Amino acid sequence: MTLTRGWTRNPEGSVLVSFGDTRVLCTASVTEGVPRWRKGSGEGWVTAEYAMLPRSTNTRGDRESVKGRIGGRTQEISRLIGRSLRACLDFKALGENSIVLDCDVLQADGGTRTAAITGAYVALADAIAWMGGRRILAASPGKVLHRSVSAISVGVIDGEPRLDLPYEEDVRADVDMNVVCTGTGEFVEVQGTGEHDVFDRALLDKLLDLASAGCVQLAEAQRKALAS
Repeated sequence: MTLTRGWTRNPEGSVLVSFGDTRVLCTASVTEGVPRWRKGSGEGWVTAEYAMLPRSTNTRGDRESVKGRIGGRTQEISRLIGRSLRACLDFKALGENSIVLDCDVLQADGGTRTAAITGAYVALADAIAWMGGRRILAASPGKVLHRSVSAISVGVIDGEPRLDLPYEEDVRADVDMNVVCTGTGEFVEVQGTGEHDVFDRALLDKLLDLASAGCVQLAEAQRKALAS
């Protein structure tokens, strides 16, 4: 897994994240002010949008803008990314400012939503540092972004728990899970499905332990990327 900061020059934060053959471009855009329902609260807001390039997969898919509607999967993943990132923020410290994370899949080989969350956190951290340098935060950047967040997929292939499934394994996994964790080990979200078989509590615990260990490694990679 690699995190390349500053991959594009215009956004306040941008990261190209690579998980195996999956590539996701994550950008963070800052605007002063908040949505109407948030005005006067003294709190900021962070949201996310997810999309896949037409040829990010083996066959071309039409752009959703051409179709005239946003698909259910796209909406679900966009909301997941937003929820995950909001878990690491102090909105009072952010002040009445908004940040939008755009996560565009350039190449998909499984785990695009987990890669997007992991990369978007680093883009968000860069955007908040940019805001701190311009004194538009209500507190220091360290108080705004008070924990890290990352995500990883786990699954069961031929009875064996595995981490970060590529597409060819994902489609035949008996059990498939996406796990979002903070850098200190708390769970933000767990999405798990018995795709082709049921699973018991013991197997669930094994998968969560595997995912937690993976997220520890991702948190360290994020820390190193932000320190470089």
